[in-house]
Amino acid sequence: MTDDASGAPTPHAPAVEGAVVVYRGATLFDGTGRPVRRGTSIVVDGQVIRAVGDDAQIAAELPSDAQVFDLEGRFVVPGLIDAHQHIATPPDRPTAEAVLRRLVYSGVTAIRDMADDLRQVGDLARATLVGEIPGPDIRYAALMAGPGFFDDPRTHQVSQGETPGAVPWMQAITKDTDLRLAVALARGTHASAIKVYADLDHTTVAAITAEAHRQGIPVWAHATVFPAAPGQLVEAGVDSVSHVTLLAFEGTDEPLTSYKHKPRVAYERFAAGDDPRIEELFALMRGRGTVLDATAGMWASEALAGEGPEDAARAAANTELAAVLTAQAHRAGVDIATGTDYETGPDELFPALHDELSFLVRRCGMSPEQVLRSATLIGARGAGAEDLMGSVEVGKLANFVVLEDDPLSDIEHLRSITLTVKRGRRFPRRDFDAPRDLDALRDSDARGDLDARGDFDALRDFERTASRAERPTQVPSSEAEEPGATHRAEETR
Repeated sequence: MTDDASGAPTPHAPAVEGAVVVYRGATLFDGTGRPVRRGTSIVVDGQVIRAVGDDAQIAAELPSDAQVFDLEGRFVVPGLIDAHQHIATPPDRPTAEAVLRRLVYSGVTAIRDMADDLRQVGDLARATLVGEIPGPDIRYAALMAGPGFFDDPRTHQVSQGETPGAVPWMQAITKDTDLRLAVALARGTHASAIKVYADLDHTTVAAITAEAHRQGIPVWAHATVFPAAPGQLVEAGVDSVSHVTLLAFEGTDEPLTSYKHKPRVAYERFAAGDDPRIEELFALMRGRGTVLDATAGMWASEALAGEGPEDAARAAANTELAAVLTAQAHRAGVDIATGTDYETGPDELFPALHDELSFLVRRCGMSPEQVLRSATLIGARGAGAEDLMGSVEVGKLANFVVLEDDPLSDIEHLRSITLTVKRGRRFPRRDFDAPRDLDALRDSDARGDLDARGDFDALRDFERTASRAERPTQVPSSEAEEPGATHRAEETR
């Protein structure tokens, strides 16, 4: 093996240090909370932002060899972050690459992958980082759950060739588990976090969280872990919780025995948006800085529409529940990140994140400015990467999006994207060849990889087999489950 082997081509590599590029004439929403600034220049050196300031001031200080792009008043926002994706359940490299390509050309510069087959996710993360393929940065989690979870068929999809629950990226935790070793094994996958999923009591969650934090890695949790309740998870110190509908199990009068045997959700309890036990929970989350990965609009998507009146009723009930609870969380001052947990179909020009942002504005009482903050700075905070991304500031990665129209007047204007800059590399929207790139997604759809309802049906049948006898007439509960399908809804079935 020679020392000068070049390896695979990296046509989408980050910009190199010393290559100074200036984007002048921007109307900048920088994500920090400052007012929008017109006539602003952003100076990029390689992957990093070196200066942000008034056009005239920056022009006087530029090196003579700097490359200058005049944005002519176009709007600039930080790169978007999808806080809840799944790109390898089951692993399918062509499908994942097509999804990642559509994401980055749609303004998404980072995602959280919330537990998948990390053998493939790790390589996709490397490939998007070094530029072998176009795509956002991928910060991914290794999963921990109680032993009872690992007869779920998805755990076999992400552990092919191995034993589910006995691999570093998907570990069964018992009272005899050496948590120091378990966390170290998870970290060895290069995971950015531990994902706490199901069938763990609050004492165990607290022990996992303490050990993970001791080893310098955050903990991302389902909002109910069964039997651990939402408030217990927040008290345990988890850094974020996923799926706002799972918060409905806070203060329930029925026992939270296990992931497979969830109690009925009392939808009527939450209809007014002022449930006092939820209000106490949100005060606790706000005080501790726990990020809510709401996945609020997921139940309104075609991916979870299901088939027949029962599925439709379930989706409608959970959509309303998600909207009411997310609005209540927002009013309470909880930090909300924008995750999706599904992906739009093969004929859609934009990924699901754009629909999630619209849902938060239309249904959850958030302004476009607040939603943009959630999709950028709060997303970075939830991913444990606020020091690197989430705002257009000196010293952070050059991750931002150029738009023709003002997203603060209408969140739908995020679809007027002309350019994504990720780690200093330019991804012009015109280079997203819709016929060709969407054909790649259609090919996946033809193989069944994009058929969210197929996975939905399998999981619905799995749950009904386990629990229909105990719950013969209830309205289906608003649970959220994972790890999910490659770019499809997976958790809230």
